[in-house]
Amino acid sequence: MVVSLRAQTEHQHHPPGNAAEYARHLEDPSRDAWQKPHEVIMAMEIKQGEVIADIGSGSGYFTRLLAMHAAKVYAVDIDAALLEILKKNVPANVEGVLAAPDDPKLAPASVDTVFICEVLHHIENRPAYLAKLAKVLKPGGRIVVIDFIKGKKSPGPPEEMKLAEDQVRQEFAAAGFGKVQKADFLPYQYFLTFSRY
Repeated sequence: MVVSLRAQTEHQHHPPGNAAEYARHLEDPSRDAWQKPHEVIMAMEIKQGEVIADIGSGSGYFTRLLAMHAAKVYAVDIDAALLEILKKNVPANVEGVLAAPDDPKLAPASVDTVFICEVLHHIENRPAYLAKLAKVLKPGGRIVVIDFIKGKKSPGPPEEMKLAEDQVRQEFAAAGFGKVQKADFLPYQYFLTFSRY
């Protein structure tokens, strides 16, 4: 997550008592039915040799799947306890990165794909954060965003926390991402891929 587990009650829609409890929530098998993780990975069309950053990796729900297809995955989270849980159950090509709420702590031009699932709505100063993400991308890199559709009842956050798809598109356009692709198979979320022309 990009919001501290210790100071999040007004930000987090599933406030955990601790990292282990939150990890159980993230790994709940019932999530697969609507999150469709296999379909998400297939739709990303990950290329051989790709380096991926999973922003807000949590306990590794998507990190483990990404690692099966990518050369390297950076599991980026601001909670050290969640990263410790993640490290117990991921392949050798996963590297945990303890980030700051306003900084992913990744090297410039180090990543082909930034993956942000259910995290964007937690980031408070998104324009500044998107500028930092733009710098970590290699030439031709992309940012994949999956987040909850505003105005649709879902297992996600309260309505007031959701980001409208149009707002997300505008913020990415302002950050220099002029090209966007959309996939429509998720029942509660938009799936957008942003890249530069």
